[in-house]
Amino acid sequence: MTGSVATSHRSIASHARLLVVAAWMVVSLLAITAGYRGTSPVLAWQMFPEASTWQASIVRVVADGSEIDVRQPWPGGYRWELLVAARGLGAPFRESDAAYGVAATLDGLQQALDWVAKNTPRDGETQRLVATVTYRHNDDDPQVAVVRSVQRDVVP
Repeated sequence: MTGSVATSHRSIASHARLLVVAAWMVVSLLAITAGYRGTSPVLAWQMFPEASTWQASIVRVVADGSEIDVRQPWPGGYRWELLVAARGLGAPFRESDAAYGVAATLDGLQQALDWVAKNTPRDGETQRLVATVTYRHNDDDPQVAVVRSVQRDVVP
């Protein structure tokens, strides 16, 4: 009887190990799939990811429609590079690598523009921020994308 109990325990342990391995593989495949479908493919890491670059010019659009480079003095004493430094977008004016790909970079820039538009209360001029992004996907010809922040309610 002890032999059949030991065999039974080995069988249960063997099945449990198999179940854990199968679950691990399913979770890993789901993470990879989510990484490829999402804007930040950290979970879908590849040894040789895309080698894309990007550069942006960012302006503040004021009530009369004129555009002012965010590197110029800003009402309220705001400075672009200080507002978005934590996101790694402090110097978008020079070409740099799109760390997690162009889609993730554009998404991060969109979030940064929206955040700045919503969190600069001392700026009574800016109606929205606009970034004109020039990027090269894997050394292809340059492409241009325009990213706009949310509209601000500014009372002149």
